[in-house]
Amino acid sequence: MAATENALTIHNEISMELPELPPNQGLEAFKDIVFGSVAGMIGKIIEYPFDTVKVRLQSQPDHLPLRYNGPLDCFRQSFRAEGLRGLYRGISAPMMGAAVENSCLFFSYRVVQDILRVTHYFPEEPLPFGALLFSGAASGSITSLALTPIELIKCKMQVPSETPGARAPGPLKLVVSVFRQDGILGFWRGQMGTLIRETGGGAAWFGSYEGVTAIFRSSQHPFAAVETSELEPTPLPLYQQMLAGAAAGISYNFLFYPADTIKSRLQTEDITRSSFSGRQTFWSAGKSLWQQQGLRGLYRGCGITCARSAPSSAFIFTIFEGLRSHF
Repeated sequence: MAATENALTIHNEISMELPELPPNQGLEAFKDIVFGSVAGMIGKIIEYPFDTVKVRLQSQPDHLPLRYNGPLDCFRQSFRAEGLRGLYRGISAPMMGAAVENSCLFFSYRVVQDILRVTHYFPEEPLPFGALLFSGAASGSITSLALTPIELIKCKMQVPSETPGARAPGPLKLVVSVFRQDGILGFWRGQMGTLIRETGGGAAWFGSYEGVTAIFRSSQHPFAAVETSELEPTPLPLYQQMLAGAAAGISYNFLFYPADTIKSRLQTEDITRSSFSGRQTFWSAGKSLWQQQGLRGLYRGCGITCARSAPSSAFIFTIFEGLRSHF
């Protein structure tokens, strides 16, 4: 009888020490995917005309004089030739890409944090800033695999035709063309640039957002870090969320912009011309651009990219956090 009571006592003590079960991971994943997709598509509608100008500036060929003198000249020429519709040409692929990109980013960001909490940190305590940077980098590298094929088609659609008056090919025609010319692996042309941009950019994107958010919280509650250890603190005011999101967008684009420039050049390379001289690699394209145009060539279009990424990222984070807090 005593042995039975001792066994029950030990069992109760062990049960009390077991950690609480995590929340419904399936539901959390569904929220990340749906809310991330919605936020990403809204952000893409806001930024797409600026993205079109950026790609056209980045993809100007080396063997010809520059077609555009800068962002404003590119916007003016594009609007005169094609109107507003031309600036939104090819948005179907990036709309899908924005949904995939942001849902993957937010989903994998949370999953990597959960893994770190289980393996390296106490589940009930917030992760340190270094762990958040690692989570952002990991989420970006995972997302790059899904994003490269979508961006390949997007970039090809954004570049104007060399033949005046020629009808621009649609996304399906471009998909068939890429498959015929390069096979299935052709859809991942420019993967190195996307991987570098998304891995470093993911760390910068989430890191900037978390860092600016932490600064706002510490300014409002200087002793909050001592008084509480909540994993989900109260939301910030709307304008502070948007400022944090804007800082994230600028950091993401500026720090790793050269990788995006080289990627765009690879993905918009003239197949006919490259078949004679050989297809460029990521490193050979970067070296060629550096020798011909220097650092300025690697950052061509960066100003307009940062200008459009600030409001876009502000809306993405604000919409995502708002949906998360209400559902």
